[in-house]
Amino acid sequence: MKVNQINVDSSMKVSDLMDEFDKSGVLGAGRVARASNILVDMILDEDMKVFMSLGGPLIAGGMRNIITKMIKDGHVDLIVSSGANITHDLVEAFGGSHYRHEGKDDEELNEEGIGRIADINVGSDDFTIFENEIIKIFEKISDRKKVVSIQELLYEIGLLVDDDASFVATAARNNIPIFAPGLIDSMMGLQLWIFSQDHDFTLSAAGDMPYLSDIVFEAEKVGAILLGGGLTKHYTLASNVIKGGLDAAIQITMDRPEAGSLGGAPLEEAKSWAKAKCGSNLASVVGDVTIIFPFIYAAALDKLSSD
Repeated sequence: MKVNQINVDSSMKVSDLMDEFDKSGVLGAGRVARASNILVDMILDEDMKVFMSLGGPLIAGGMRNIITKMIKDGHVDLIVSSGANITHDLVEAFGGSHYRHEGKDDEELNEEGIGRIADINVGSDDFTIFENEIIKIFEKISDRKKVVSIQELLYEIGLLVDDDASFVATAARNNIPIFAPGLIDSMMGLQLWIFSQDHDFTLSAAGDMPYLSDIVFEAEKVGAILLGGGLTKHYTLASNVIKGGLDAAIQITMDRPEAGSLGGAPLEEAKSWAKAKCGSNLASVVGDVTIIFPFIYAAALDKLSSD
């Protein structure tokens, strides 16, 4: 089958351009189109639970509204997040902000109390707001509960956050569970440890497993949107081993496979571990999540609205 050349014109919608990518079927364009098509199929399949993993600094990188919209629109049923994404979501929810990097030297940023994430800056004042507010929330929760799982903690936090743009708050209000196996490796984890030094309050990581296992076992099928690699990707994949693996998944990552890392592994590799089923519908895209996923999701929304 020959390669079809990609056409563009001024009247095209995002889904039209995605169709051109699909017709081409090669290189990055073909993989992006395949991922968008799989996303549409996952959302339309009423028997499929859609898990989404959030690695890296996606909230600080501008993805907050998209993730919140997906929850509100019922396009995701479960989230596995890094602790950093939860922290950065709550920084915004409590009135803090993230800023564009303006090229200052890192030592100068240090003197000004500013931390840099690539081309994103976060000020110490913004984290001070976060620290003050999260401690107040911990106090309210610990008055009622002494031992909580990570998922329970995030649910309780979400109910106490007054911000419609927060994905943590929106998930709680829509009964979408958030799991964060690496929560302690974040600014929230640090504040939780500090709080626990003089409060009778314990976080149980293993306490999430019965609930997560029940969700997997009760699902007819499971699909996954894997944004970034690392722990959140593996937790999502591994949670489905107990039922033979995922039925469908898309992955977007900047990692490469040569070093043998999970983050860079193509999804097909997961079949060998029974983390994805043989015959499952998979697409791996190498690229920046903040560029590629908004494009994929916009094209999917276009197609969903026309169905």
